[in-house]
Amino acid sequence: MLTYHKIDVNIPRTYKPTLYFLGSTLRGAFGVGLKKVVCINPARECQGCHSVSNCLYYDFYEQKNIPHKYRFSKGLGEDSYSFSLYLFEEASSKLPYVLSAINETLCNIGIGFNREKLQIDSIYCNDELIYGDGAFKSIQISPKTFSPDSLKDSAKIEFVTPLRMKKNGRLLTQKPTLTQLVISIHNRLNEIKGYPIVRLPFSPQAKETSGNVRFEDLSRYSNRQQTKMQLGGLLGSLTYDSIDSRSYMMLKLGEILGVGKQTVFGLGEIKVI
Repeated sequence: MLTYHKIDVNIPRTYKPTLYFLGSTLRGAFGVGLKKVVCINPARECQGCHSVSNCLYYDFYEQKNIPHKYRFSKGLGEDSYSFSLYLFEEASSKLPYVLSAINETLCNIGIGFNREKLQIDSIYCNDELIYGDGAFKSIQISPKTFSPDSLKDSAKIEFVTPLRMKKNGRLLTQKPTLTQLVISIHNRLNEIKGYPIVRLPFSPQAKETSGNVRFEDLSRYSNRQQTKMQLGGLLGSLTYDSIDSRSYMMLKLGEILGVGKQTVFGLGEIKVI
């Protein structure tokens, strides 16, 4: 099953973000910090660099057609800069570089178009304090292995950030089925683990008792790609009774992996209650 680190970065509430969706901004700024921390090429270019096979920045940002083994977690319209960052599988072994890049990004480079520098209050990894009082403590933290706290026969799924899924090559604008959600999570797990994408080995079963899902448009301009990015998707909630145990377990896994497209930015964040 999945192994991972969950890094929680807490920023004092005296710093107030102005953006409704901060996930893509955090990822972009983190890329600048990560490159500064790990790049050994004087030209600062990935093209032609002999170190790309061992470069975390290249893996996270430049290498094409591979699954991203990390994702940011940040809700919509929050009044603080605090966020979480997940590292999956072998990316978990890069924890020291990631923490160094977080510190470099927030404290020395800054966030957003005005490069606002932020103070870090605390950092936790897998619920253990690893940064406080302005200094890192021990970071000898073992990755977690996914295991649901319990298996329930009912579930309410809240779409915390826009869920972007495609059906027949088109972006889904109506509420997804349980099967669509479970298949998305199952495929994401196989990508992260490096397994081939195979057919879901069971048929999800549940009774939908309520659903309130809407499509919300969202976009931002990417300085790195020099283009407008479409980030809109589904928000709202779905409630199920008589849900089978395997589907419930996959939904709980979706809380960690995210669901659908562009989860690396923090899209597809779900909460299962």
